[in-house]
Amino acid sequence: MKNIGVLNYLKISLQHALYLLHHGMLEDANRNLSQAETWRYGEKSASQEIIMNLVQAYKGLLQYYTWSKKKMELSKLDKNDYAYSTKSRNILNQSWKTSTHIGALIKIPGVWDPFVKSYVEMLEFYGDHDGARKVLTNYAYDAKFPSNPNAHIYLYNFLKREKAPKAKLLSVLKILYEIVPSHQLMLEFHVLLRKSEKEEHRKLGLEVLFGLLDFAGCTKNITAWKYLAKYLKQILIQNHPTWVQEQWNSRKTWWPTFHFSYFWAKCDWKEDTDLACEKAFVAGILLGKGCRYFRYILKQDHQVLRKKIKQMKKSVKKYSIVNLSI
Repeated sequence: MKNIGVLNYLKISLQHALYLLHHGMLEDANRNLSQAETWRYGEKSASQEIIMNLVQAYKGLLQYYTWSKKKMELSKLDKNDYAYSTKSRNILNQSWKTSTHIGALIKIPGVWDPFVKSYVEMLEFYGDHDGARKVLTNYAYDAKFPSNPNAHIYLYNFLKREKAPKAKLLSVLKILYEIVPSHQLMLEFHVLLRKSEKEEHRKLGLEVLFGLLDFAGCTKNITAWKYLAKYLKQILIQNHPTWVQEQWNSRKTWWPTFHFSYFWAKCDWKEDTDLACEKAFVAGILLGKGCRYFRYILKQDHQVLRKKIKQMKKSVKKYSIVNLSI
């Protein structure tokens, strides 16, 4: 029963500290966590161990805020200044305390995003890139940890900063694609795939764009539509109509209403003419010149876009998959 009392005390202390953190009372939160950290009674149970790790990790997070503030102050000083070396020693001491508290927690399977980000930032700051890579790789790939898109995003951004080979970047984004195909990074994934020498990658690049635009939150993403319009034309010029047809077959019953209705043509033209033109080209390629969206945009008289619309009409006539027998 006494162990239950200890566990409840630690839980309440942690909850109160989080409340104080939420309200910006950092010193009070740190004091509360320090008291909980030093409180001991009898043998620790497994549950107490986890809560204690959390207490120490949140204390580490508070120390990270202090470290981050000192790092900002350090960046404003001249490196030859005496004050720079003093602050540099202080910040190093602060980071050691922080990493000790956070390091233990992130080895336990769980979702520890703010702790991992803070820890990796400090490792990178001190040049321990191997250590940072190890932490992020473990967080993303260790089977004991729950599936977490952010783990792959952190790893990808780190590898990008490290100028890692494209093959590594592709492998990380491939997993993210399988978890969250609507993520904004899918546009970067598409670009990497599109530039690959492997045909399977270039084919996947088309699938990724279609997959992104399946989601309601992405329907107005002009970059995705621009990429799709450009890539459809490129693929058809290179004589790969079956790639397009494979993606279209599962969407031809619902994309016309979802993306290419007369209603959307009017709305898109009113809100964003560039978006409307990109969508109209895609609509024409997939549905032919009889598509209501395509026809509506074609009829608009816009002095700046007149040449583009005329060119779009010629391209749709030449490349639309409706005209092909596959």
